[in-house]
Amino acid sequence: MKVLVLNSGSSSIKFQLFQMPEEEVICSGLVERIGLDDAKITYKTKKDKIEKVDHINNHKDGLQIVAQYLLDSSVGVLQSAAEIDMVGHRVVHGGSTFADTVEIDQEVKDKIKKLSALAPLHNPANLEGILVAEDIFPKAKQIAVFDTAFHQTIPVEAHKYAIPNKFLDEYNIRLYGFHGTSHKYVSEKAIGFLGKETSKIITIHLGNGCSMTAIENGKSIDHTLGFAPMNGLIMGTRSGDIDPAVIFHMVNSLGYNLDEVNALLQKESGMLGLTGYSDLRDIEAEAEKGNSDCRLALKMSAYRIKKFIGAYAAAMNGLDAIVFTAGIGENSEKMRAQVCEDMNFLGIQLDAEKNEIRSKDIRDISDSSSRTRVLVIPTNEELEIAKQSFLLA
Repeated sequence: MKVLVLNSGSSSIKFQLFQMPEEEVICSGLVERIGLDDAKITYKTKKDKIEKVDHINNHKDGLQIVAQYLLDSSVGVLQSAAEIDMVGHRVVHGGSTFADTVEIDQEVKDKIKKLSALAPLHNPANLEGILVAEDIFPKAKQIAVFDTAFHQTIPVEAHKYAIPNKFLDEYNIRLYGFHGTSHKYVSEKAIGFLGKETSKIITIHLGNGCSMTAIENGKSIDHTLGFAPMNGLIMGTRSGDIDPAVIFHMVNSLGYNLDEVNALLQKESGMLGLTGYSDLRDIEAEAEKGNSDCRLALKMSAYRIKKFIGAYAAAMNGLDAIVFTAGIGENSEKMRAQVCEDMNFLGIQLDAEKNEIRSKDIRDISDSSSRTRVLVIPTNEELEIAKQSFLLA
């Protein structure tokens, strides 16, 4: 069975075509920097690799390019769109409606659209991917895998907000958590690597969107993102944690309306607001040149990650390992080094030489004296989505 997985992020589209249940990757690729003039398309098969820089306006254009490569007469891997049996979609926000993987019908699409207000950078892109895939692969079963599902185990004392009870009881306003597919995948890999089922792990997913999860014995018990994927860590364009009083001040005293504040906090803040750049590679390059704004932004980002490591170690009353994953977590040795600096109180000691090594394999970059293991585990949300989709075959 051929399962195509589409993972539409806030500024990227990852895709992989799997032969299931063998978990064989037939082809894969990435469309990144969507909306920018230097958007990049990568398409890989067992014999071909294509990289191209172009302007891609939106996710719909990016998805159509992916389909063109899959069906291309020279580098494509499909003779016909009918060869695709299932398309698995990452959907960021499932609210309280979706706790499990589901087959997509009109009712599911309507609910995903309704939940777009809670994940405006993601759910619209996820839904666009579904609609385009239905058009291109009309015979395939469309499956939705929700980022929020893994975090259903977070206990009430951690997921309930200190506002009147009716907002949870009647309106389902609570911490939901996100990037669940990634946190689930890497935490299971970490548990296997550590060789202990009873474990206390903090997974750190750093990309354009960022989040951290406290995972005790394989279960999510707390998470940095909440009702919507906006709070917690500093992200590419999202502010992360901010005093709610700032929002009221902007509206009541500075003349902003709520739509403008929402757009500012979602699309104009974070690293972009601090530096003028949303991509960490650009920010690190500018910091190397002496850009003080970029240097400060990196320090602020690392500082906030360190605070949550301390908080989650306290919540779990211990810490066996921290896990870096996703684009920044896997590839930025500088960010990992900043996060792990002066963390010896929690037994975190980084090996500088190991930290410089890049690999697609799981690697332990902690010093031999480190009581807490520091792991880098490449995430594979696409494989996890393929596995969950295949279960509904």
